[in-house]
Amino acid sequence: MGMLKGANIRIPAQVVRIELGWRTGPGVPDVDASALLLTAGKVRSDADFVFYNQPLHASGAVRHEGKRPTAGTVTDTLTVDLGAVEPAVGRIVLAASADGAAFGQVPGLHIRVLDAAGGAELARFDSRDATVETAFVLGELYRRQGEWKFRAVGQGYSSGLAGLARDYGITVDEPRTAAPVPPPRAVPSPPVPATPRAPVPAPAAAPPARPVRVTLTKDAPAVSLAKQGGTSGAMRVNLNWQQVHKPAATGWGRRLSQAMAAYSGLDLDLGALFELSDGSKGVVQALGNSFGSLHQPPYIHLDGDDRTGAVESGENLTINLDHIDAFRRILVFVTIYEGASSFAGLHATVTLQPQRGAPIDFQLDECTVPSNVCALALITNNGGDLVVQREARYLVPARGVSPQVTLDRTYGWGLKWTPGRK
Repeated sequence: MGMLKGANIRIPAQVVRIELGWRTGPGVPDVDASALLLTAGKVRSDADFVFYNQPLHASGAVRHEGKRPTAGTVTDTLTVDLGAVEPAVGRIVLAASADGAAFGQVPGLHIRVLDAAGGAELARFDSRDATVETAFVLGELYRRQGEWKFRAVGQGYSSGLAGLARDYGITVDEPRTAAPVPPPRAVPSPPVPATPRAPVPAPAAAPPARPVRVTLTKDAPAVSLAKQGGTSGAMRVNLNWQQVHKPAATGWGRRLSQAMAAYSGLDLDLGALFELSDGSKGVVQALGNSFGSLHQPPYIHLDGDDRTGAVESGENLTINLDHIDAFRRILVFVTIYEGASSFAGLHATVTLQPQRGAPIDFQLDECTVPSNVCALALITNNGGDLVVQREARYLVPARGVSPQVTLDRTYGWGLKWTPGRK
């Protein structure tokens, strides 16, 4: 049911799904959902902040499930087990942040509370007055006389997620900036006598610019393959990695501590979920010896299984761009098969190299959650042009759930899975 700002409603369900949704389109920024668990109006520590890079609260009561695109819309979902919320927590703030832009550019922004058991909508609030805000508290779950209620809030922050976080007791480490360097003092040059100049011939027309390497970032996460010249031939997707060891982060950067296994014999597996234009779906991966095929559906082939991580080899996946029209979407991912319990301490680079175009690359952020599966890139067919979207999302499988099923649920693939080995 639709709610006005400030209204509240009783929530009778034990477990609820919180869906933050908006309409997509040209110039619409990406939006991230998050939750803050409050005691006396503040978080107890950074651990009470649940978002895409810290997706599970220590109590298990709040989990960030991730994004799911549908026709023209995207939803980012949180699951809250109200019965498992610690007694000290009286409020759960449900917030959103826009990636490098204002919420005035985000159409159709809304939040829904659903009964996780049956999917019935219990509450809905549509935000219609956003302008320059870069972070928003859309609603909150709170206790009142032994039961849980939802309140529509609609409070914006022009200071972004950092400003919102400060209000609720999170210490945000500000980036240091160098002191400005004064410009050099201008010194007049002595006058130079004018001399006649020969006429300069008009320059020849410059050749068309060639595409250059593109590095995807969180601020600029997507690129068209056509603009990179990648319209035909084979495209190699390479994953290479190095093992690094850094001291634990502090302040707002502190996340769940990692108990890493030794990296001896580290085995990472590159793979891809695919959905073709005829509706067929599947997976290409070493597990189960599902290596795919380059010249027949799915037109994706996994080259082999590498354990070195070297740039010259690493894990390689090849996509046949001569069959662009056959693809609807491809999700490239990596899992840890053995040798480590999470991606913590691992520095990895993903490179997409079209046979007839310039390369696309990006680095994975530091892993700060107990994750053994990472969604690397989502490639979607946009009117005959494949668009590469940097995902770089570390996912944390629930107990007893495989990495592949976790990917499937996060991105809505809908496959049936059976145990496999390689």
